[in-house]
Amino acid sequence: MPSKKLRFAIFGNIYQARKSASIQKVLSLLSERKAEVYIDREFYRFLTDDLHLEVGANGVFDDGMFDVDFVISMGGDGTFLRAASRVGDKGCPIMGINMGRLGFLADVGPGEIETSIAALYQGDYKLDEHSLIAVETEGETSLEGCPFALNDIAVLKRDNASMISIRTTIDGEHLVTYQADGLIVSTPTGSTAYSLSNGGPIIAPQSGVLCLSPVAPHSLNIRPIVIPDDSVIRISVESRSHNFLVAIDGRSEKCSEETILTIRKAPYKVKIIKRHSQKYFHTLREKMMWGADTR
Repeated sequence: MPSKKLRFAIFGNIYQARKSASIQKVLSLLSERKAEVYIDREFYRFLTDDLHLEVGANGVFDDGMFDVDFVISMGGDGTFLRAASRVGDKGCPIMGINMGRLGFLADVGPGEIETSIAALYQGDYKLDEHSLIAVETEGETSLEGCPFALNDIAVLKRDNASMISIRTTIDGEHLVTYQADGLIVSTPTGSTAYSLSNGGPIIAPQSGVLCLSPVAPHSLNIRPIVIPDDSVIRISVESRSHNFLVAIDGRSEKCSEETILTIRKAPYKVKIIKRHSQKYFHTLREKMMWGADTR
């Protein structure tokens, strides 16, 4: 058991009141081990004001204002992505407790909470490092939120707009001008998310590649393409509405069509806590229900 007291930052989904038993279990287990616990302010308000729970935390924090040994994300993969954006380049390992329906990132089930936290104290875990991508803008629009994505960065038409023209270059060489509803640039981590629903391939972690998947392309011969992850992608957009959306791990911002986007690998990685018994292809097979006989 570690000689020092461990410090934890906890993020959670404020729309899952029915899962309060798991939250209480985590807090109780950390209290028994006399851990220092810090909770995201919005989640803390949800626990105390909405669920009326007694929360024995050492403090609350805003944004990325925390310094801890481990981060616990309580929710689905969306909650995990938001936690990862707040961790940023701190290097804090993240454990995802799945309180949703389908989790590739948040893969600790409610029945595995006790053994998973014990494993942290025993050092019985491994760290998977996952690459991120970042987007930069040139022109009239500056993005307000976090520019880093663990899953994907998507260029999309506005809700009521016609399809857009997306001129795309790779390392300075023109690839194609997509006529489509959008274009998704995904990491291997994000290959099982939005990209997959648009016909993109499943890519094993640590593959060292990125995938470009068009959204509803006008031409049926346009297909996803996989490129090295050290490539630099530049994108310009033409739209009848003269603007478009950039979605960074699902968080959207509006850009004017004069804006040029540059997407490249981020200078840091996210560390995800995995138990030694967890195997990627087993998880993939289970989550995708491959081989399941539904008759």
